[in-house]
Amino acid sequence: MKLDKFINRPVLSTVISIFVVVLGIIGLVSLPVEQYPNIAPPTIQVSTTYTGANAQTVMNSVIAPLEESINGVENMTYMTSTASNNGMATINVYFKQGSDPDMAAVNVQNRVTKAQGLLPAEVTKVGVITSKRQTSMLMVFSVYSSDDKYDQTFLQNYAKINIIPQIMRVPGVGDANVMGAREYSMRIWLKPEVMAQYKLMPSDISAALAEQNIEAAPGQFGEDGNQSFQYVMKSKGRLQKTEEFENIVVRASADGNILRLKDVARIELGAQSVSVNSYMNGHSSVSCIIYQTPGSNATEIIKNVTSLIKDTEKSLPAGVKYQIIMNTNDFLFASIYEVLKTLLEAFILVVLVVYIFLQDFRSTLIPAIAIPVALVGTFLMLKLFGFSINLLTLSALVLAIAIVVDDAIVVVEAVHAKLDQGYKSSKLASIDAMSEISGAILSITLVMMSVFVPVSFMGGTSGVFYRQFGVTMAVAIGFSALNALTLSPALCAIFLKPHNKEGEDNKTSFIERFHIAFNTTYEKLLEKYKGSISRIIKHKWISFGLVIISFVLLVVLMKFTPSGMVPNEDTGIFMMSVNMAPGTSLERTEETMRKVNEILKSNPSIESNMLIGGYSLLSGAASSYGSFFCKLKNWDERKEKGQDVNSIIGMLYQQTASIKDAQILIFAPPMISGYSMTNGFEMNLQDKTGGSLENFSQVSQNFLAALNQRPEIARAMTSFNPNFPQYQVDVDAAKCKQAGISPSTILETLQGYYGGMYVSNFNRFGKLYRVYVQADAKYRISPETLNSIFVRNGTEMAPINQFMTIKRVYGPDVINRFNMFTSMAINGSPKPGFTSGEAIKAIEEVAAQTLPTGYGYEFSGMTREEQSTGSSTTAIVFVLCIVFVYLLLSAQYESYILPLVVILSIPFGLAGAFIFAKFMGTQNDIYLQIALIMLIGLLAKNAILITEFALQRRHSGMSVTYSAILGATARLRPILMTSLAMIIGLLPLMFASGVGANGNRTLGGGAVGGMLIGVICQIFVVPGLFVAFEYLQEKIKPIEKTGMDVSETIPELEQYSNIDKE
Repeated sequence: MKLDKFINRPVLSTVISIFVVVLGIIGLVSLPVEQYPNIAPPTIQVSTTYTGANAQTVMNSVIAPLEESINGVENMTYMTSTASNNGMATINVYFKQGSDPDMAAVNVQNRVTKAQGLLPAEVTKVGVITSKRQTSMLMVFSVYSSDDKYDQTFLQNYAKINIIPQIMRVPGVGDANVMGAREYSMRIWLKPEVMAQYKLMPSDISAALAEQNIEAAPGQFGEDGNQSFQYVMKSKGRLQKTEEFENIVVRASADGNILRLKDVARIELGAQSVSVNSYMNGHSSVSCIIYQTPGSNATEIIKNVTSLIKDTEKSLPAGVKYQIIMNTNDFLFASIYEVLKTLLEAFILVVLVVYIFLQDFRSTLIPAIAIPVALVGTFLMLKLFGFSINLLTLSALVLAIAIVVDDAIVVVEAVHAKLDQGYKSSKLASIDAMSEISGAILSITLVMMSVFVPVSFMGGTSGVFYRQFGVTMAVAIGFSALNALTLSPALCAIFLKPHNKEGEDNKTSFIERFHIAFNTTYEKLLEKYKGSISRIIKHKWISFGLVIISFVLLVVLMKFTPSGMVPNEDTGIFMMSVNMAPGTSLERTEETMRKVNEILKSNPSIESNMLIGGYSLLSGAASSYGSFFCKLKNWDERKEKGQDVNSIIGMLYQQTASIKDAQILIFAPPMISGYSMTNGFEMNLQDKTGGSLENFSQVSQNFLAALNQRPEIARAMTSFNPNFPQYQVDVDAAKCKQAGISPSTILETLQGYYGGMYVSNFNRFGKLYRVYVQADAKYRISPETLNSIFVRNGTEMAPINQFMTIKRVYGPDVINRFNMFTSMAINGSPKPGFTSGEAIKAIEEVAAQTLPTGYGYEFSGMTREEQSTGSSTTAIVFVLCIVFVYLLLSAQYESYILPLVVILSIPFGLAGAFIFAKFMGTQNDIYLQIALIMLIGLLAKNAILITEFALQRRHSGMSVTYSAILGATARLRPILMTSLAMIIGLLPLMFASGVGANGNRTLGGGAVGGMLIGVICQIFVVPGLFVAFEYLQEKIKPIEKTGMDVSETIPELEQYSNIDKE
C-alpha cells in the first residue's frame, strides 16, 4: 500500500489533522454534559384524588377500572399503582427503552378517557391527570423562613405564585413541584350542633355555594338595536374574600330573617391540606423538586435555574432564604474533573514511557501530537451520533489514549528500525517503513473497531451504555488510524534524523548514559527472550497447555466474580425514611424526627438536612411517615477514613438504634437516575390468590425473615403494614328506609363533616383555588363526636348514630399493585463486599424455598434491568466480538487457520482482568466488561503484529521457526512499548480515589491486569502457536514465496547475526 503522497506532501497531512481538530472543537462546545447517558425508560404517571376515601375504596373504585383500561398499552413493560388512605391514587406505567415518551403519554391518555365513565363523580370533578414523568430529580431546593416569621402555608403559596412559574419556563424543566398540598383554599369549617339546630346538612351548604359562587355571562344592552352605545353587563362572578363567603345566604324566611354561612360555620383562607410539613435545618420551609424532560441537558438546566434563583433572591420577603439541597451537577462536575485529571495524567505518563523507549525528543513529539488530534476529533462524531459528554464517553477517551498512542508508536518504531538498518534519508525510511506496516495498521484498526461494533447492537439499558462507550472508542481508533497513515509518517519524514554511527560523538550526557544503559539491558533481555521462544517452539505442547489453562481459568473466574450494573459512588447525598407505629399522629412523628435531627446536626460531615414530616420517599404520604434529605460537605472536606457516605450511613444506623419507636431506613440515591429512589435492590411480592391482606402480610414476613438470614443481604424490609387502626362504618339500610332516608345520604353526611368535600372554586392572586367544606377540627377528634351529627328525615333531625354502627378494625394505610396483582414493595441493600448480582441470586433462591403456591414476585426498577440483562447477554457480546475479529483476520490472511494464532492468545488477558478484579474487590459490571472488550482488541493487535511480521519473513523464504523468532523479536520493542504505555497510563485510573473512584478503579484495574498478564503470556505463546498453525496452513495450501527482496533482508539478518557476536 503506497502512502508516499502523504509523506511527500506534509502540508496536506497537517491540513487534514487541523480540519479534524477544528471540527472536533465545534462538536465539543455544543455537546450536552450529563452523568450517564439518558437510559431511564419513559414513565407515564396517572394520578387523581378521591377526597375522604380510604385505600381500599380508592383501589376498588378508581385504580381497578383505570388499570383494567391501561393494561397492555403499546410498548408497556410493567405498571405499578398505589392507593392510600388520604384518597390519593397513583398509577405508574413503564415503557420499553427507546419508546417515544410523547406517544406513550397520548396512548395512556386515550386509555384513561375510556375508563372515565366508570369512575366516581367526585374523582371526575377533580380530574385524572396523565403526565410524562422523568423520575430523576435534578435539583431539590428549599425556601425557608430563617427567623420563623412566616408559616409553611405562606411559604408554599409564595413559591407557587412567584418562583415555580418562572422555573417552569426554564427550557428543559419537565416539572417543578412542591412537597405537600398547602395551596390556598377557602376552608368552610362547619359547626355540627348549630347546623342541627337550623335543620341543615353539608349538602345544603354545597347547594348554596353552587347557586351563589358562580361566573355568569348576563350579556349586553343595545346590541343590534341602532343605538349609539353598547353596554356590557357584568355579574359579580366568583367570590374572592373570606367576608364575601361569610355573607353567603343559606336560608331566608318570609319574615325577613336571613341565615348566612357565618352563622353555621367558621370561614378562613387556609391550606388545602396540612398533612405534610417540611423544615430546613429546623426552620419552617417549603421544598421544591425539579425534574428534567427526556433528552435535555441537565447541566444547562441546573445552571439556568441556579442563576434564576439568585435573581429572585433579591425580591424575597425579609428573612426568607434559599438553600439548594441536592444538585446533580455537584457530583457530575466533581467526577468529570477527576476523569479529566486522569486524562492528563495518562497523557503525561504515556509520553514519558514513549520517551524512555524511543530515546529522542523528536520521536516522542509524534505520538504526543497524534493523541490530541484523535481525541478532539472524536467529539465531532459524538455530536453526529447524538451522544453526550458523560462518564462513559470520557472513560472511553482515557482508554483511547493508550490505543491512539499505539498506532503512532508503531509508525515511529518502524521508521527507527529502518534508520537503524542504515538508511540515510528519513523520507525514504518513512516511505519504506509505511509500505511494510500500513497493512498491519489497517488490519489492527479494523479489528479494534470491529470489536466495538457488535457491542453497539445490544438492547436494553446496558446496550445504551455499551453503545456510547463502544462507538466513542471505535471513532477514536478510526481517527488514530487516519493519523497513523497521514500525519505520523509525514512528521517522521520531517522530524527524525538518520542515526549516527557510534564513535562520532564522544561526549555523553546523563540522558545518553541512561539510554546506553537502557539499551544494553534491553539487548540482553532480547537475547534471553530469543532463547525462551526457541525452546517453546520446540515444545509446542507448552503453548497449547497454557492456552487450555487460560481458558479454564477464565471460565472459572467469570463464574465466581460477582456481577453488578454500575458501581455505587459517593454522590454526597443520602436520604432517610422514618416509619413510626401505624396510626401515629403527625405531631408525634415529628417529635421523633427531631431526635433524629439532633443526631444529624451533631455529625460534622453533614452540611445541611431537610426534614419532611408526613411523607415517606418509599411509602408515600401518611401521618406516621417521615423523610430526611441530607447533604454532605464537599468531597475535598471529607477525605479522611470514615467520612465517605457508606461509613456515615453505617454510623447513623448505630446512632439511631437508640430510637426505639421508629423503623429507619437510610439510603443513597441511585447511580442511574430514573429507575427508583434507592441504590439497593427493589422487588415486589405479588398475591395472585386474591386472598386477604393479613395472609399476604404473613407470607411476606416469612419471606423477609428468610431473606434477612442470608449472608448476601444487609437488610431487606417492606413499608407495607396491615395494622393501621381503622373504624369500619356499617349503615343499617332497613332503618334508613323506614325513616325515609337514602343510605347514601348517611355516607355523604359523614363525608361532608369528616372527610371534607370539594364544593366550589374561587379566584385570588391570579390563580384558581378550591373551596372545601368540613367540620371544624374539634368536632372530629374521636368517635364520640358522632353524637353531635344529625341527618334530616322529612322535617325532623335524627342523630346519625341511629342509622349506623362503627367497629374497630385494622387495615393497611397504602395498598400497592404490581401488574394488576396486589403487591408489596421490598427494598434493601446487599452487604458490603457483596454485589447486587449476588443479592438478586439470593432473592431468587429464598423465593423458591419460602413462597407458597399462588404468590409470586417480580423485580422492578434498576434491579429488573440488571436481572434481565444477566450474564448471558455479556457472554453473547464477547462471543460476537471474538467472531468478528476472527472473520476479519481470516479475510486478511486468506486462511481460516492462521487467525487462531490471534484468537487463542486472547483468553490470557481476559483471565488477567478477572484476577485483578478479584484482588481489588471490584465487581463484574459495565465498566469491567468495557475493559474486557477493549482488551480483546488490544491483545489481538499485539498478536497481529507478531503474526504479520513473521508471515512477511516466511514469504521471503525463511524457515517457519526462524521467521517466527524474527517476527517476535522484531516486534518485541513496539509491543512492550505500547503495552507499558497503556499500563502506566492507566495506573492513575486503577488507583483512583475521591469522586467516582469505584467506576474508575474497576475500569483501570481490569485494563491494567488484563494487559499486564496478557502481554507477558502472549509474547511467549504466540510464536509457538504461529509455528504450529503455519505448518498446518502450508499442508493445506503451499506457500508462494514472494515477499522481500533479498537485498532488503540482508541488513536485518546482519543485525541479528551481530547480536550473536556481541
